[in-house]
Amino acid sequence: MKQRLVSILKKAIESGVEDGLLQAEVPPLIEVELTKDLRHGDYASNVAMILASQTRKNPREVAKILSDRIGDAGKTLERVEIAGPGFINFFIREGCWSSLLEDVEGEGDRYGSADTGKGRRVQVEFVSANPTGPLHIGHARGAVVGDVMANILAASGYEVFREYYINDAGNQMNNLGKSVYLRYAELQGQAAEFPEGCYQGDYIKDLAAELLARDGARYLDADPQEVIPLFTDYAGKAILEGIKEDLRVFGVVFNLYFSERELYKDDGVGKLLRALEEKGFIYREGETLWFRTTAFGDEKDRVVVRQNGDPTYFAADIAYHRDKFGRGFETVIDIWGADHHGYIPRMSAAVQALGYGKDALKVILVQLVNLLRDGKPVAMSTRSGEFVTLREVVDEVGKDAARYNFLMRRSDSHLDFDLEVAKRQSNENPVYYVQYAHARICSIIRMAAERGLAVPVYAGADLSLLREKEEIDLIKSITRFPEVVEGAARTLEPHRLTFYLNDLAGIFHSYYNKNKVISDDSALTGARLFLVQSVRTVLRNALTMLGVSTPEKM
Repeated sequence: MKQRLVSILKKAIESGVEDGLLQAEVPPLIEVELTKDLRHGDYASNVAMILASQTRKNPREVAKILSDRIGDAGKTLERVEIAGPGFINFFIREGCWSSLLEDVEGEGDRYGSADTGKGRRVQVEFVSANPTGPLHIGHARGAVVGDVMANILAASGYEVFREYYINDAGNQMNNLGKSVYLRYAELQGQAAEFPEGCYQGDYIKDLAAELLARDGARYLDADPQEVIPLFTDYAGKAILEGIKEDLRVFGVVFNLYFSERELYKDDGVGKLLRALEEKGFIYREGETLWFRTTAFGDEKDRVVVRQNGDPTYFAADIAYHRDKFGRGFETVIDIWGADHHGYIPRMSAAVQALGYGKDALKVILVQLVNLLRDGKPVAMSTRSGEFVTLREVVDEVGKDAARYNFLMRRSDSHLDFDLEVAKRQSNENPVYYVQYAHARICSIIRMAAERGLAVPVYAGADLSLLREKEEIDLIKSITRFPEVVEGAARTLEPHRLTFYLNDLAGIFHSYYNKNKVISDDSALTGARLFLVQSVRTVLRNALTMLGVSTPEKM
């Protein structure tokens, strides 16, 4: 519906220009949004206010010019009204809504998808946790946000590439190897004192025990500095394999795991920094190298090489993003923890210095998760015996509940995740509530089949019989689905899907509780079967985008 209205407005603008009443170009993006109050129509647009500055006319005068040129009243619109400072409010003809259900039938599994991306290549980098320990619940939220965002973009016509950046170079990896070595020595009866920065989780003991079982005690006689790299390599690979398996169980699969070490081959980072220095983006103060990020709006310049000659994480990130764009991605989307908010300006500066547009890099921030059990906080500590890892949470509540619940808030808002609620088979559990709507419809269609009733095709259903308020609300909600997907892709807000599904399931359950789908009235039964079949299609398509299953029985 929104696209119909955009098309109507474009024609009205062009007509106004042809008649000499408007001196303006059609805006590249005409905004048409749902109204919050149906007394103000079904949709509204502020396009008259945008055009007013170009035409030097009062916005209400522009709105009047446009509304006079909307000649579609008999097909789609009941009427058009001008409101406030110049909003154009659209009242959709009631009989028009049901005609949009033909698209649901025709597009089937593709309903909600579009070609707005036109094949443009987008890389989504997410999770990217250091391979120094198993994924925790905070990583889990970023994994779902990234995976679902990639699904939405793919459904919107983009060519999407999922990538995990492995931070396998630098001091944290040395500390990992040292930690395993110390536990290895400890298992052989040697006292071990852990320096600051070393890892002390139980998984370190497990890795040390594996190495001891495989190779025996032979490393105790060697120089620790010579054998610690072996411990680092073993532990890093083992932890990464565990991370990959946990993500696979969680329904997240990457196209590429990119190693940070690749950036340093053949002095890759050094060559890039020298090239940027020649262009004036990097300058020296003694032995320290600084990136001139203030030239692109950052609050201060940033160090890329420390006084001791070691490159910073920022230096590697510049090289990594140069590599991303060098592989032909037009847009790069990074998904970071909210504590990295201050890192955005410097990365934006780097991307621009590399010769790419400011909008070529987009960042989605993901806030922390508060883990609860029956409303009470769960201590996030291995010593408490409570859950801390992604795998433990998924094993308890299941993949579907975990994925869905992680998207129940905006990604940049704190999220309370209650383990007990996520397991309940009740309306308190949002994923159960939505999946049950799908299963309920499958049951209705099975019952109809048992009575010899098939779901009619669009041409064979008399949808004019759908007059109940909940039926009209269902039809409106179904036809909004493509708009929701388009909006989620444009704003990079995957939570819009769960918000939408919660509303759609609520309308359906309310409708089902008040009305019989299968009755003695064959024409009405056919219309209602077609309606609920359409709801099922939307539920299935949306849940699939979320990576959540669509059970037919519950």
